[in-house]
Amino acid sequence: MKREKAFNFIDDGSSFNIVQLQCFFTAPSILPPRNLLGSEPQPPAPGAGVFIPTTQSQKMGEGGIELLKAEEDKHGGVVVNVEVEDPIEPLNFSSWLQASISNWSQQGKKGVWIKLPIKHSNLVDTAVKAGFRYHHAEPDHLMLVYWIPHSPDTIPQNASHRVGIGAFVINNNREGEDICAAAIREVKEETGIETEFVEILAFRQSHKSFFQKSNMFFVSMLRPLSFDIHSQASEIVASKWMPIEEYAAQSFVQEHDLFRFIAEICLSKLDGKYTGFSNLLTTTSSGKNTYLYFNGHDASNLVDSKNQQA
Repeated sequence: MKREKAFNFIDDGSSFNIVQLQCFFTAPSILPPRNLLGSEPQPPAPGAGVFIPTTQSQKMGEGGIELLKAEEDKHGGVVVNVEVEDPIEPLNFSSWLQASISNWSQQGKKGVWIKLPIKHSNLVDTAVKAGFRYHHAEPDHLMLVYWIPHSPDTIPQNASHRVGIGAFVINNNREGEDICAAAIREVKEETGIETEFVEILAFRQSHKSFFQKSNMFFVSMLRPLSFDIHSQASEIVASKWMPIEEYAAQSFVQEHDLFRFIAEICLSKLDGKYTGFSNLLTTTSSGKNTYLYFNGHDASNLVDSKNQQA
């Protein structure tokens, strides 16, 4: 369930440069390998890995112990959905769970998801003792997770909203947390390129996506302060510089409205025909620092006014 991302750095060799990257953040995400603004990470399907505790329907592990029926996910993990109507004895569940974890480990599986309906709440203690932890709870079920390998756990955290960042990094040669800080951090961690925040160009919101939560995706403009790419192998599928026209002409961009509009917005920005949202550090009534994002066309006047008041 390792998070993987695709980055494309764009250079058309003219007098102005742009870098484009796509990434998701807020918590480590379980993303499959893909190119650029790919589909969002998906949670286990509601009916995946239906659990039926009968010998006839289960595979047998070492020592003849039954294994839990599980559905493989796209990210090297498995999903167990306990939907049996009859009560399950914790001792039996413990044996099946331990044997299954051993089997999944031998298969090289990573994350394990168990969806326990409220009627099987008696199995929570058994799962926790086996190493599982709470992921999230809904009115009718509890989701527990377990990370098998001895490597950093990349199972995503639960949230009321998930936020994605797409960053176009602009420099003077036209090559092609807070939201502003997160975009800078993601670029640095996963490409090695230092940047500074310029603007939020656009954002979109969708509902009932990851674990039925709302999802917000922000397209940000960043200006690079360095140019050598040092990709984070555990996170990045591919990274390179490419002409922005070449990026915009790719079939997956042209065939999807969202990607095509993002490309058009960025091209309009480079041509001076579009203004995004600049960030201004302000304070709340309680004295907490917070960023306000607003149309940057008259940003210099507003910032000068704020500095004069200070």
